[in-house]
Amino acid sequence: MDHVTFFALALPLIVVATMVVVHPSPVYSALFLVMTLFLLAVYFLFLDAHMVAALQIIVYAGAIMVLFLFVIMLLNLQTEPREQQRRGLRRAALIGGGILVLELFLLLRRLPTGDTPEQALPAGFGTVQALSERLFTDFLLPFEITSILLLVAMVGAVVLAKRQG
Repeated sequence: MDHVTFFALALPLIVVATMVVVHPSPVYSALFLVMTLFLLAVYFLFLDAHMVAALQIIVYAGAIMVLFLFVIMLLNLQTEPREQQRRGLRRAALIGGGILVLELFLLLRRLPTGDTPEQALPAGFGTVQALSERLFTDFLLPFEITSILLLVAMVGAVVLAKRQG
């Protein structure tokens, strides 16, 4: 991916990701998160990781976002936070954002300059076979722990919803 393509995708990605954080409506924030995940999938396409891009759209932009929207609707997050609480959140966001910008600046200063040859991708990079081999061999335990945590979260959401109703 050349620099022009990178920055042409990076600018909208940063704007949409910022809207996830700063928009007052949780539903619109979730929709901006969907847009962020789609733009991230475009990056995966340019990196020749087509399977990862498809999984990004199906799993995150599809299934996980539906779960987020159900939780938002279940919690009914329509009340406005108090003004003092909003000021504290703004101050924390500005401090955190400043730290992230400083880290990015320090990281970019440490990068080597000049023309460096690009590394060749390993054979089968981004294919279903390569992804499944890594997922079910090297990352089998984290994969199973994640599935158990998601199951516990779903059961907890159902129990909380039944108590409220």
